[in-house]
Amino acid sequence: MIRDHRNLRFLGQMLHHPHLWHLNRRSVAGAFSVGLFVAFVPVPFQMAIAAILAILFHTNLPISVMLVWVSNPVTIPALFYFAYWIGSRILDVPVRRVNFELSFDWLMTSLHTIWEPFLLGCFILGISCALLGNILMRVLWRMQVIRSWELRKARRKLGNNGPAV
Repeated sequence: MIRDHRNLRFLGQMLHHPHLWHLNRRSVAGAFSVGLFVAFVPVPFQMAIAAILAILFHTNLPISVMLVWVSNPVTIPALFYFAYWIGSRILDVPVRRVNFELSFDWLMTSLHTIWEPFLLGCFILGISCALLGNILMRVLWRMQVIRSWELRKARRKLGNNGPAV
């Protein structure tokens, strides 16, 4: 059904890669990298970008797309101000007072004064969150596997061969 959908035909067999739909350490950790990076990309259609990157990098597609919602209408002002602040500190430029509006007029009149530190901050935060998310997921996944092994070992010791929890 997905392969035959008229808007998705251009992706062909790429949509059938197992990592896109299965939950395993590599695909979930990669999905955190993709989703958290794209959350800091200040453009519309972030979910589409995350979906395309998930397909290209063979990460879990639903998780990649859902994590983009870290930047949502409630969190965007704080996240993007923090990105601008980080970029200003790195470029050693003064932080200007900016009255952010989500409008085309604001983009045309105000963004040109802050775009360099803003985009640099978005890139740095995107890369940082992507790396931290990936590492955190791999560590948590490993901890869960070790916990599962220890539970199985304890059950065997007690002579209880019931199903694993």
